[in-house]
Amino acid sequence: MRFLLDAEQAEFARTLDRLLASADTPTVIRGWSSGDHGPGRALWERLGGTGVFALGVPEAFDGAGFLPVELALSYVELGRHGVPGPVVETAAAARLLGCLPDVAKEWLPRIASGDAVVTLGVDSSSPYVLDADSADAVFVVSGDELRLASGGHGPLLPSADPARRLYAPAEGGTLLARGPEVRDAAARAVDLASFLTAAQSLGVGLSLLHRTVEYVTQRTQFGVPIGSFQAVKHRLADALTGLEFARPLVFGAALSLAPGDIAAAKVAAGEASYAAARAALQLHGAIGYTQELDLSLWLRKARPLRDAWGAPAACRARVLEG
Repeated sequence: MRFLLDAEQAEFARTLDRLLASADTPTVIRGWSSGDHGPGRALWERLGGTGVFALGVPEAFDGAGFLPVELALSYVELGRHGVPGPVVETAAAARLLGCLPDVAKEWLPRIASGDAVVTLGVDSSSPYVLDADSADAVFVVSGDELRLASGGHGPLLPSADPARRLYAPAEGGTLLARGPEVRDAAARAVDLASFLTAAQSLGVGLSLLHRTVEYVTQRTQFGVPIGSFQAVKHRLADALTGLEFARPLVFGAALSLAPGDIAAAKVAAGEASYAAARAALQLHGAIGYTQELDLSLWLRKARPLRDAWGAPAACRARVLEG
């Protein structure tokens, strides 16, 4: 059985690729890492204009409905171009709020249009929230309670990727909802966050592989490109195989949204991206360590994304449970 994108989906992916290719994302990433969110917010608004954030918002709140395949396409491109910010958390928060109509009407139309950057923390999944310093709203789920965190946030926590600005969630805030429906909605939001992080990881890995192939075809030793060496070919082939095995798992999870399928996609894409990062670093040699090289911006994303919203061990356990 073959699953192929239709013409509209393929054109959407190409449009998003063209937009991001013209956006100078390395500058955006470096600015975001230093706390300058202006270029990132400008890019966010442009992404909102393409409908990326509307893909996870119900039509009743000015969204496009819930379209998992289109979301997967979008987040592969966001990862491939290294877009910083709480892109996964915003979509997960939209999924959460979409299950709680009484608290959705204020935020979902703004999320769909790209006007609002929001982030989400779920105590059962992570002790931190991403980019609380730049978000217009920080939603926190603790047990069966959903709160809108008040102004401020905890200390900045270390991350291998400086563009992933992690904070301890602020205490207190406005209680928005309480009860078993909050737990159920949070579980759906966490599954979506895991799924979209898998798609983002796949994109990061594809970018790392592409940049490395370009490098080894230009770098020469003994008068020939190093890409002609058998050992280099084997290393790149291994990285490509891992990514291409992960790709159908990601899009298969988009079709089913079954927890086990999402976990399988997450572990496969995360591990494949991390393997591509290791191959890229080895084949670039010492230059791969330099922060001035744009490659470093993607190298530092692979491992944090592998562990975010479902570490490999937890995902494997979930697959076995399924």
